[in-house]
Amino acid sequence: MGRRVVITGLGAITPIGNNVEDCWKSIKEGKCGIDEITHFDTTNFKVKLAAEVKGYNPEDYFDKKSAKRLDTFSQFAIIAAKEAWNDSKLNKEDENKERVGVILGSGIGGLETMEREMKSIHEKGPDRVSPMFIPMNIVNMAAGNVAIELGTKGESISMVTACASGTHCIGESFRMIKDGYQDIVICGGTEASITPIGIAGFTNIKALSQATDKNRASIPFDKERSGFVMGEGAGIVILEELEHAISRGAKIYAEIVGYGATSDAYHITSPAPGGEGGARAMKIAMQEANANPEDITYINAHGTSTHLNDTSETEAIKTALGEASKKVMVSSTKGNTGHLLGAAGGVEAVICAKAVEEGFVPATINYKVPDEECDLDIVPNEGRKVDVKYAMSNSLGFGGHNASILLKKYE
Repeated sequence: MGRRVVITGLGAITPIGNNVEDCWKSIKEGKCGIDEITHFDTTNFKVKLAAEVKGYNPEDYFDKKSAKRLDTFSQFAIIAAKEAWNDSKLNKEDENKERVGVILGSGIGGLETMEREMKSIHEKGPDRVSPMFIPMNIVNMAAGNVAIELGTKGESISMVTACASGTHCIGESFRMIKDGYQDIVICGGTEASITPIGIAGFTNIKALSQATDKNRASIPFDKERSGFVMGEGAGIVILEELEHAISRGAKIYAEIVGYGATSDAYHITSPAPGGEGGARAMKIAMQEANANPEDITYINAHGTSTHLNDTSETEAIKTALGEASKKVMVSSTKGNTGHLLGAAGGVEAVICAKAVEEGFVPATINYKVPDEECDLDIVPNEGRKVDVKYAMSNSLGFGGHNASILLKKYE
């Protein structure tokens, strides 16, 4: 059986709100965080739109020196982690720091730093590359910096599984607590890859939408979908062993009851036929939770708005849930946030926790043209006030990495 694991803190910085409260309000109101790219000049780029964090100034959160020494992906991680920690009302002095872990992922890490320093070496020579280049760039620094900031001394790990990174981090944290290795884990994902090379790379692999209407760019499950829209930000949850949470009177958002992780072993960017790897991840999560397909109220789909993902994920849900797939509510919040790559699973876990807590299923916004290949109940355009007993979150990454976590209303 193992120990029970609950969510006691939430943190987020996203294209639709720079904290959890604002992000969730935007989800309920069906707001879209996509707009024209402001981070760089897109004159020579085919892609003009992204979902940027709005009004972000590092010096609102960090002193000048710290801001200069942290890539934006690490900044986002620290901001969301501190919000989650404060939300959980954990006290550093009361905890055995060796029993508090951090598992934080990113798909790409410090791409902004990499791009800037590559420019330096070409234009000014090797001596002008910043001595901070390596510690700003490497992916593990999100976890490392959060552990330093919060003084945690347990396991500190980074997972990189492309767009499944955030969900894998939460799932492995769940297992870590369940099996008794840690009592608390700060986990999720962070990303800041809206840079010239990031946009160019995803454009040339034909993954990004070249739409110019911000309300018709990220349109999951819509027949006219033409690729995903890059997002940025971080989503972090505090997982805690149930008895530990109860003993200190913590607020419990939801319980994590299942986790499934699989590999397609098929192709570097395309999902396996029929979404069979994703289906197995969902089944494993349900088995661990002792939940039946008909118990699942809501699935926050990976739903990237690419042709291949949305059709194969539809097939995967049908395979995993069978007859129950006709009744389950499925939506993709990437219409609101864009695709946050390694941070997607973190932000979507925060959204699922709020859905369970408040009894509200988010909509798939900007949906217009039904696709017969994506014939699930995708909660088009209007969210629904409904009791959410079980919420599942799916993330599927390049390389064939699949992850599903299952949240349950705490009883």
